[in-house]
Amino acid sequence: MTDGVDRAAARAAGMDPDRLDALIGHLDRTYLASGKLAHMQLLVSRDEQPLLSMARGAARASGEPLRDDALFRIASMTKPVTSVAFMMLVEAGKVALDTPVADVIPEFADLRVGRGNRARVKQAMRMIDLLRHTSGLTYGLQRQTPIDARYRLLGLDEFQQKRTSDAFIADLARLPLEFSPEARWNYSVSTDVLGVVVERLSGMDLDAFFRTRIFDPLGMTDTAFVVRDDQVDRMTDAWRLDEDGQRVIADLGARSGWRRQGRFLSGGGGLVSSVADYHRFARMLLRGGELDGAQLLRPETVAMMRDNHLPGGGDLARHSTGMFSEADYEGVGFGLGFAMNLESREYYWGGVFSTYFWIDPIERLIGIFMTQLLPSSAYPVRAELRAGVRDSIVERRGSDVR
Repeated sequence: MTDGVDRAAARAAGMDPDRLDALIGHLDRTYLASGKLAHMQLLVSRDEQPLLSMARGAARASGEPLRDDALFRIASMTKPVTSVAFMMLVEAGKVALDTPVADVIPEFADLRVGRGNRARVKQAMRMIDLLRHTSGLTYGLQRQTPIDARYRLLGLDEFQQKRTSDAFIADLARLPLEFSPEARWNYSVSTDVLGVVVERLSGMDLDAFFRTRIFDPLGMTDTAFVVRDDQVDRMTDAWRLDEDGQRVIADLGARSGWRRQGRFLSGGGGLVSSVADYHRFARMLLRGGELDGAQLLRPETVAMMRDNHLPGGGDLARHSTGMFSEADYEGVGFGLGFAMNLESREYYWGGVFSTYFWIDPIERLIGIFMTQLLPSSAYPVRAELRAGVRDSIVERRGSDVR
């Protein structure tokens, strides 16, 4: 695979290869040469044809160069996969967006709101609330309220949990919601709950459902909840910033926690994947639910997923009382599994290890960015990537092809 810009392919696709080269130069100088990131892999395609492909830096602290087929902890980039799985069940007639969550998860039948865990909800939590994060659930990592402190105490955010999915739901059901469903937007364990919904409706655990219904049909051979023994040498180290802003190891690739199967399969953040695999998943979305003859969803379903579903058509700035690094809030809506720009119509999401993807359905662009640094708010690389690619467009597409 070429490391850099395929200049002929870029020109043929209506992109400026010099500007794409300039974007790579910026990433090299700003993030790799400075030591801010240990490594990065980027793939940009238009009309599904790769125009830019780069894999640079050290995959591990021991110095091995990053491989084209490296494996990364994609964390919340798991959420779109879980959302697709759920929408497949919607199309199969097993559930609907307005189905009360308690119909499938009866443990949620008597949820309460607020610190005192006494006030009744004003509206029942529905499946759409899980998809768009208006459920009233939260994340311990939010660090804003006494409720999310209780999430941290119970370890409800952890990627590999010893509890079963039923135990996860039972523990969650004992805690109050931050607000009544639909009242606000709050990034949360909603998609983990959605994963349990998929398991209960399908009668399969999430690993089996993903593998047989999504990954095998799409040819995603490197995406799973556990790194196989034959994949270990491809697994990257992950870093975090310490209190002094220095990079320190968070998880070693050779001895990664992702080599062991947890009892709970996190539909909100548990997967490992590769750039090539996630590009296939993104191509399926860009094509309206189909890839290489495998039809996972109908085009109208994918179009609905990438529309804004926040109440009243508002943006995150209006509906959220907190901030989170995965999205800018002004002019940003939220669909059924990812954020979307109300103006450009791009839809996207990322993971806490600073991974990121975006799809522009009008310009027919896909970007997949992988690195491994906690937290994802450390640097503005995601916004720089999207801006750099959009600035490289020479020939614009006319309309959104659905």
